[in-house]
Amino acid sequence: MEPFKGRREDDRFLTGQGRFTADRNLPGQVYGCFLRSDRAHATILSLEKGQALGSPGVVAVFTGEDVKHFKTPPPQVKYPIKVPHRDILARERVRYVGQEIALVVATSPAAAQDAAEKIELEFEDLPVVVDAAAALAPGAPQLHESVPGNLAATYEYGDEQAAAEAIARAAHVVRLRLDSTRVSGTPMEPKAAVAAYDAATDSYDVYASSQGLPMILPNLVAITGVPAERIRLRSGDVGGGFGIRSQAYPEYSALMHAAKTLGRPVKWVGSRFETIVSDHHGRAVELSGELALDAGGRFLALRVQWICNMGAHLSQAGPTINAVNPSRHAINAYRIPVLFGRHRLVLTNTTSVTAYRGAGRPGVSYLVERLVDEAARTLGIDRVELRRRNLIPREAFPYKTPVGSVYDSGDPPGQLALAEKVSDWKGFDKRRRESEKHAKLRGIGCAMFIEPSGGGHAPREEAAIKFGESGNATLYVLSGPSGQGHETTFPRIVAEVLGMPLEKIELRASDPLGPALVGGGTVGSRSLMSHGSALFTAAQEVVRKGLDLAAKDLEVAAHDVEFVDGKYRVKGTDLSVPFTELAKKHGGALDAKGAIPPPLAFPGGAHICEVEIDPETGVVEIASYVAVDDCGRVMDHTLVEGQLHGGILQGAGQVLGEHCIYDAAGQLLTGSFMDYAMPRADMLGPTRLELYDHSVPSPTNPLGVKGAGEAGTTGAIPALANAVIDALRPLGIHHLDFPYSPARVWAAIQLAKQGRTP
Repeated sequence: MEPFKGRREDDRFLTGQGRFTADRNLPGQVYGCFLRSDRAHATILSLEKGQALGSPGVVAVFTGEDVKHFKTPPPQVKYPIKVPHRDILARERVRYVGQEIALVVATSPAAAQDAAEKIELEFEDLPVVVDAAAALAPGAPQLHESVPGNLAATYEYGDEQAAAEAIARAAHVVRLRLDSTRVSGTPMEPKAAVAAYDAATDSYDVYASSQGLPMILPNLVAITGVPAERIRLRSGDVGGGFGIRSQAYPEYSALMHAAKTLGRPVKWVGSRFETIVSDHHGRAVELSGELALDAGGRFLALRVQWICNMGAHLSQAGPTINAVNPSRHAINAYRIPVLFGRHRLVLTNTTSVTAYRGAGRPGVSYLVERLVDEAARTLGIDRVELRRRNLIPREAFPYKTPVGSVYDSGDPPGQLALAEKVSDWKGFDKRRRESEKHAKLRGIGCAMFIEPSGGGHAPREEAAIKFGESGNATLYVLSGPSGQGHETTFPRIVAEVLGMPLEKIELRASDPLGPALVGGGTVGSRSLMSHGSALFTAAQEVVRKGLDLAAKDLEVAAHDVEFVDGKYRVKGTDLSVPFTELAKKHGGALDAKGAIPPPLAFPGGAHICEVEIDPETGVVEIASYVAVDDCGRVMDHTLVEGQLHGGILQGAGQVLGEHCIYDAAGQLLTGSFMDYAMPRADMLGPTRLELYDHSVPSPTNPLGVKGAGEAGTTGAIPALANAVIDALRPLGIHHLDFPYSPARVWAAIQLAKQGRTP
């Protein structure tokens, strides 16, 4: 690979030339505004839109009756699950604050908003339940007749009897219940869409932020019944994905209906409140676990239970990330021979939950790593030593877990040894004493993790390379970039194979006018593994096609030609032709498509965090953070480090402040940045942040890479949590629920001073 010279995308973004959904404007467009429910659970007794229709500039008002024929797309799961119907615009009943009730279309955004406020609604309030465990209780308010007891699914894996027996005979058993708090994705770019209908072809153009064509398009097809070939999804630049831009939201289909009905493009740009209240949320899981150990501190069994708050409706990815994903790596990085897990997916009067950076993985690492720390405390064993004693050794890879997942490659003991060394774990007591001199509490936390990356629901991942008359190459993949550097990395993969200058290669990701491809979008830390490897395979096919063309041009037999350093050369001679000349001469004859089975790999790491707490204010400061990661073959250290930096900060955000809070009536109390504590750069501030690579290439894909996009978050949440608890332990505090905000930490310290536990 060429040395890093900056991302191609940077010039466009840093000079304000990025083009996001809100920047899209079409001739003759009108503007939409959605009227949303202001209550969590109620029957709609009446809806009067007359005053709104008579408001200046109003073109139309659409309600649930106008789109009652739209369907509910099934979640991406293959286990038994009850899927309640989801209205595009609410009919008869609302089930969460922020649910779409009506779409007002007018000649300006302000006119649409003014008219929406004139719609008259009469409700009959119904009982509300926002807590998942409470929703399972007998007599709890029922959200959907089709889902008795609010239980959409129970997902089980492992051996229940074997786990019970191992726990019963174990010398030691540690138990914990933790909250992985509900958080908002809050991308820089609020949710927005523009829909246009072409009557001549009975087709649609939909402009919306997306993590890839295969993510949203199947949703729109399932909801509207319009064939995929008649919907052109155009994403452009995307200001943040994180998992929440992987599904078609109800607004998109409503806008499509409006555009067809009116014969005019309809544009809608949501407010920040709309983004927080109606974008699908992340996490919202109650985690319980039991870890059994023998007298020597060896792990014998793990039994876990998740109660997953899915919101009022099931998102496309929610049932997967709250069940299938965690089962694949539930034992984390340890040799745990017996495992059983039970995950209950519960409906409540809240916003739906979907994949959010980590997509279930942080729940696994948080629960297991907190259990390991608790076991070390109970047994009086050093925390690093207990981990070292139970980690999967490098020679055991590929390692088959108790549920059949196969960890492809790795070296957890090597990662831990390096992290212990570079963090100066053994010198921590000295630093703690120094903090005590300044009346500060100091703690250090370690976290190991192994997580799944890649995979997907498509049977294969395809990519295409096409050549123009100038000899330039255009790359087509189904990725949905939102800051990862695809425009830089993917062309470099092809340039390295073909020996072409980078400036002659262009990426078109999820281009609706490009060649038909099969594959998945940008989720699950899969892009380089899947899209990059498919491009690598396509480039090799281009080389193969070029052999015959070069042989004809050089007037020799094809078997006498070899491809070396970007040139076709007659073996044993100086006679050659550069690939660039061949491409300019033959153009489209070199077009090729590459395909690979969707690769699955298991990156991992060892993260160590050190914190200092001011007991007078409860403020937690991250003093140092060391991350040792296995991302497989690292093709661009700068881009990987950027992903890790972002992931670590998002993990810190959840631990230290982020929390979507509903009151008992189902009102979202954190609907703006005045109330919702976004992660900030000063959370890391002067932190000593060091990243180290300790990678083992993956054998599952041609590039040898593993995922990196979610590793920072998966490691940061347990590492920071363990560090904070370690700082508070001298006060007798061994447990504290997220977020570790100053108020919550201070309150816990005050209770401890009174001899009480939080």
